[in-house]
Amino acid sequence: MYSHLTRSAFLLALMVVFQSIRLVVPVPPFLSMFVIGSAVNACLLLAVEMISWQAALVLAIAAPVVAALQQVLPSPVFIIPVAAANLIYVFLYAMLLKTNRWLAVGGAALFKVLGLYLMISLVLQFVQLPEKLAAVLKMMFSYPQFITGVLGGIVCYLLTRKLGKTKK
Repeated sequence: MYSHLTRSAFLLALMVVFQSIRLVVPVPPFLSMFVIGSAVNACLLLAVEMISWQAALVLAIAAPVVAALQQVLPSPVFIIPVAAANLIYVFLYAMLLKTNRWLAVGGAALFKVLGLYLMISLVLQFVQLPEKLAAVLKMMFSYPQFITGVLGGIVCYLLTRKLGKTKK
């Protein structure tokens, strides 16, 4: 029990550190999205593999809350679709991992981006944002999220090979 809590706290802290990089290192937003997004996705998948899918669900909700607190999201209302997409990502990965790791990575990333794009498109119908910002958001929450999802899966694989599966 305590090791699960400790590992969850460690991965949460690591996610916050990764998300805070954009606040101290002047990196173009498009590049930081790939680097930070991949790192956060790797933390989510590591939580599935090294702790439990339930712990990963908690982290999946925490990630967009941190992004909103850092004012990366244009409005707190975007926490909901991002958290829901993360939940899809974690849940599908956990379910498909029993079948095949790479099917789990690809399937989870694909359904995450489909869900996220649809939910963001829906939210944008009700939230008044400048047209250019809305277009940028739709683009950022489309194919780049698939790429970060797959990269997160690759990083998770490399780390679990190095660390070993230590779910206890």
